[in-house]
Amino acid sequence: MNAKLRTLIAAALVIGIASGPAVAHAASVPAPAASERIAPLVSTPPNAAALEAAIAGLGPRHMDATAALVRVGGTAGCWQGSAGVADIRTGRAAVEQGRFRAGSVTKAFTAAVVLQLAAEGRVDLDGPVRRHLPGTVPDRYGAVTVRQLLNHTSGIPAADGPGDSFEAQWEHRFDVTDPRAQVANAVAKEREFAPGSAQHYLNINYTVLGVLIEKVTGMRYEDAVGARILGPLGLHRTSFPGRTETRIRGPHNRGYQAIPKGDGSRELRDVTEWNSSDRWAAGDIISTTADLERFTVALFSGRVVPRDRLEEMFTVPDVKDFASGEPAVMTAGLSRTVLPDGTVAWGKTGGRHGYNTAIGATRDLSRTLVYSVNATDAKGQDVNPVALGVIMAAFTK
Repeated sequence: MNAKLRTLIAAALVIGIASGPAVAHAASVPAPAASERIAPLVSTPPNAAALEAAIAGLGPRHMDATAALVRVGGTAGCWQGSAGVADIRTGRAAVEQGRFRAGSVTKAFTAAVVLQLAAEGRVDLDGPVRRHLPGTVPDRYGAVTVRQLLNHTSGIPAADGPGDSFEAQWEHRFDVTDPRAQVANAVAKEREFAPGSAQHYLNINYTVLGVLIEKVTGMRYEDAVGARILGPLGLHRTSFPGRTETRIRGPHNRGYQAIPKGDGSRELRDVTEWNSSDRWAAGDIISTTADLERFTVALFSGRVVPRDRLEEMFTVPDVKDFASGEPAVMTAGLSRTVLPDGTVAWGKTGGRHGYNTAIGATRDLSRTLVYSVNATDAKGQDVNPVALGVIMAAFTK
C-alpha cells in the first residue's frame, strides 16, 4: 500500500474524531491544482476481496474493533458488507442495517441547513453572527461571521468539559448539557485568534450554528434538520437522540471501549448508552450506512443544498491550521483529502465512544464510501486500523 496515501487518509480521519480542546495535528495536505481533477478515481468495480479482508476477524478478541458496517458505491459499481458481533455477551452477528452514533458527520447536516437558509436569503454568510444572535459573540472577538463558524475559522475556543480522559467522560456520560450554556462558557474566554486568520476544528462552532438555526427557523434544531433533510430524502432510520435520550433506538450493534487491566489484559466496557447533548448540532446524530449513503449522493448531486451555495462545502479557506501550522483542510461541513495521484476526495468522519463513522466521495461520485466501525478506542488519538483499512480498500485501485 502507498505509505503517503495512508498518511494523508489517516490525518483526515483523525480530524473528525478529535474536536474538543485536544485536537490531533493533520499531516500536510497539498492544495489541488487550479483545475481540480474530477475524473473517476477508480474505473473498476470495488475490490471486494480487499474490502472483505479489511473487516475480517472482527469480534471481542480483535484488538481494534468488535464490528463494522461498510457500503461502497459509485458509477463503477457497489459493495456492502458487515462483520463482527452485535453484542459480545451473546456473540450474535453484527446487524448489517444497524443504527449507530455518527458523531461529527452531524456537522455535514448542520452545514447543509445553514447553507439552505443562506440560499433563501435568511442568513448572510458574510454577516456577523451577532446580527442573528445578539449578545452571543462579544464585541472583543471582532466580527465573527457565519461562514467562519462553518469553516472553523471563528477563533472561538472550546467550552469546558469533564476532561479528555475516557474515565472522566465516563463519569459524566449521563450529564445533560445546555448548548447555550456551552456557548456562554466558551465566549467568556479570550479568543484563540483573530476571526478568519486560522482554522481550528472545534465543536463549539457548530453548537453556535445549531442555536442560529433555531433562532432563524423558529424550530428546534432537530426538527429543522428533519423537515429540511431527513423527511425530503426519506432518511427514516436517521434521528437525533434529544437532550435526555441515552439509548440507540432500533436495531444496532453495541459499542465498547477497551480498558487496560493491571494484569495486561483488557476489559471491553459497554459504552452504547450515553447522553450526547454536549455534542448536539456538532455530533449527536444516529443513522445507518444506507441513510448516510443516500444523504451523501443527494448532497454531492446538489439535491440538498443549491449548487451555488454547495461550493461552500468544497471550498477550503486559505489559512493554516491553528494547532499544526499546516494548510487548512476543513470546509463547511466536510474536509478535503488530496490523494497522491491528484484525485481529491471529500468527506466527514465522526467519533463517539464505541463508534467511528465516515462518509466520503469523489466530487463526481465515481466512488462513495460510508462505514461504521465499532472501534474499541473510538476517541483515541491514533486512527483506527480497521477504518483505515476500509478506506484504503475503497479508494485505491
